[in-house]
Amino acid sequence: MASKKTPSLNTSSTADIAFLLLCYFLMTTTMDQHTGLQRRLPPMPDKNQKIENQKVNRRNIIIVKINSADRLFAGNEALDISLLKDKVKEFMTNPNNDPSMPEKEMTDIQGFGQYPVSKGVISLQNDRGTSYQAYISVQNELVKAINELRDQFALQHFGKTFLKLSDDQQTIVKKAIPQNISEAEPKNVANQ
Repeated sequence: MASKKTPSLNTSSTADIAFLLLCYFLMTTTMDQHTGLQRRLPPMPDKNQKIENQKVNRRNIIIVKINSADRLFAGNEALDISLLKDKVKEFMTNPNNDPSMPEKEMTDIQGFGQYPVSKGVISLQNDRGTSYQAYISVQNELVKAINELRDQFALQHFGKTFLKLSDDQQTIVKKAIPQNISEAEPKNVANQ
């Protein structure tokens, strides 16, 4: 009696086809890129460096708070977010030499000369219940204020906006208009 052969499919090229499909989908699929705040962190301190207590004069600090209801406070007053940029610009420049606003220190900037640099610091405090959208909006307004001040300085002294300057000129502008934004750990500022 003759043995019966069981019919079967030829699967020798199935692995090749699967590999080609895998390659196709890997090359044509786009991956989402996560975006976030661009911040350059300070370098790690040297292990042998002494820790100094730096005291900042109270007049040199503007405290910006966001409570859990996303209400914004700058200094001691409630403020709409659309007014924050102008308030910060006025605080950082202290155009009338107001004794309740930041001091200015004459600083020798290499390649530029003497310039009165503001000692102003923006302290951002938010509540644990603050929405991410409110936090980002406030961050954007603070950075926008500094960027506008830098553009004004660059236009006045170099005739171009900050981003069109050379690296050396940008360094001069950064030293003349420092971005001093301090962020405190989130806490409960809801009652304030």
